[in-house]
Amino acid sequence: MIEARDVLYIGAGLFALFNGLMVVTLSLVWLERKFLGRLQGRVGPTRVGPFGLLQAVADALKLLMKEDVSPGPAARVIFYAAPLLVFVPGFIVWLTIPFAQDMAVRNLELGIFFFIAFSVLSIVGLVLAGWSSASKYAVLGGFRSAAQLVSYEIPIIMTLLTVVIVAGTMNIAEVVEAQASVPYVALLPLAAVVFLLAGIAEVGRTPFDIYFAESEVVGGPFVEYSGAHWAVFFLAEYVSTFVIAALTALLFLGGWRWPFGADLPPAAGVALVLAKTYAVVLAIFWLRATYPRLRIDQLMSLGWKALIPLSFAAVIIAAAQRFYGWPTWSLTALSVIVLAVPAILQVRLQRRPAMERARRYARRAMAERAR
Repeated sequence: MIEARDVLYIGAGLFALFNGLMVVTLSLVWLERKFLGRLQGRVGPTRVGPFGLLQAVADALKLLMKEDVSPGPAARVIFYAAPLLVFVPGFIVWLTIPFAQDMAVRNLELGIFFFIAFSVLSIVGLVLAGWSSASKYAVLGGFRSAAQLVSYEIPIIMTLLTVVIVAGTMNIAEVVEAQASVPYVALLPLAAVVFLLAGIAEVGRTPFDIYFAESEVVGGPFVEYSGAHWAVFFLAEYVSTFVIAALTALLFLGGWRWPFGADLPPAAGVALVLAKTYAVVLAIFWLRATYPRLRIDQLMSLGWKALIPLSFAAVIIAAAQRFYGWPTWSLTALSVIVLAVPAILQVRLQRRPAMERARRYARRAMAERAR
């Protein structure tokens, strides 16, 4: 039986978690604008509040006060429920993600399985958002989102399975404790790279934002949304981005244990986890500023021809090491080899047509100069 005290404890935890995620979302919006501004030779927000800190708050208030309209032929119930179906899974998974030792709403023994089970539900919300909008662009964006998210869910699951094999547990806190001396990014670099890339694709961040590409489908599943309902989609994107960054920090960067090893005070552990999480977030923002959006065929090719085979290779390496009792350093060596060989082959394959094109242009320029 659940006691009243437990209900109050869980309710207080959920309330604190929700408000914390709202603050985190505002901080990510501000940080992204300032960071991209610096990378692009701009200054970012500076006018609203000190250092532009209140610009994100002003944008949130504008969205909440904006008129909320919907298409006439839209399926109203599904149309208004779809944003919640996208946001709720990204919020629910935080119930089992710890910020420090014994600092989670529920420290589940099957925490990684819980994340896998609930994170895939956002696909339903995106597809329903596109279908219920009664718009061809929204339907196309919904189909694209289903194809992309289903494809990139496979490497996420397989890399998480790699971590489970090495750690011997699905409890996220116990996985962190197992990294007291060496973080898994050093033992499993292949799984870490595949997980981060697939996670960025899962949340639809650039260069994987193909299902709401403004230049092609003018907003994808969200094109008919406005006001508060569009703000829920916006909120879900940043909450999910923070989830991927936090899991990367916990499962591959040692969480609150590495590099100090010894038990830290709770406040210091939370600060260390947040520092690593925001570092991963900055790397995600850096990718957005560096790479252009992939085409739909390039996106699917990367998932099915590169990330999925690499994720299966990571699982095989971890399973073989545990089964045959190989030394721990063999995980790193095999992962680096499997990661480096396809990268070198891809560079060589891309270099050949590029060099041919450069020679063709050079011959044409020399011929025109000779005239």
